[in-house]
Amino acid sequence: MPITPIFNPEKAGRPMRVAAFMSGSGTNITKLIQREKELEAREATSPFQVIFIFSDRSDGVCSGEKIACENGLPYFSHDIRAFHRVRSLKRSVKTPEGLAARKEYDRVAKGLVETFDIDVIALGGYMSYITLNRCVNVHPADLSICLSDGRRKYVGDNAVRDAIHSGETMLRASTLWTDEGVDTGPLLMVSKPLSVELPEPLERLTSDKEKFLEIVDEHQERLKAVGDWKIFPLSIEMISRGRFALDEKNLVYVDGELVPDGYKEKTDE
Repeated sequence: MPITPIFNPEKAGRPMRVAAFMSGSGTNITKLIQREKELEAREATSPFQVIFIFSDRSDGVCSGEKIACENGLPYFSHDIRAFHRVRSLKRSVKTPEGLAARKEYDRVAKGLVETFDIDVIALGGYMSYITLNRCVNVHPADLSICLSDGRRKYVGDNAVRDAIHSGETMLRASTLWTDEGVDTGPLLMVSKPLSVELPEPLERLTSDKEKFLEIVDEHQERLKAVGDWKIFPLSIEMISRGRFALDEKNLVYVDGELVPDGYKEKTDE
């Protein structure tokens, strides 16, 4: 079965052009830009370039403009809350009307992606559902863990909470090539593990909802340093070097080898 690189640097003849999408603090995007600069310093050039930053918020919560200014990048903001409010629309994409509205909202970002000749969209903490293609997302869970019916076990916004509540002793982050589902796209990379450390037995801890959620938040923050901030820029870099590929069934390959459970981060990357 033929496999096709997500990005082919030899065919492109130039660095991979990346659009960074974000909604909040932008730490993942900051790490991605740092990686680009490290590669430029080490190799005199980077195999990828962040071309612009896009945000779905303009209420002061998002740090996109600050990050863009610090790095001399164009910045664009299209507030999705205002988009829905002025049209009296609901934000859910679970209805045909909601999905149609989402596609209308995404026309702005699509226009930017086409105008700037973007190869890959890096979703670094971008909280909105997106209808655009060629996106890499990072998720705070091990997406290789599945239920008996084959569906991924820890998806959605509460993945860390669900994993700890289920008794997982290790947490991992994953990167994926997005599709139309929620955390259902081809699995690219799985991070090194973070040990779950509980101050008391899980059964007792879960009886105190406020305390349990504090523990969840602490673990999610710690997982960023061990997982997100490492595998997100590394996945983008590996794609830009032509190392990730997909076959006709959207199975993932690295350097020509099938990796059904995601590529595992190595210390020499």
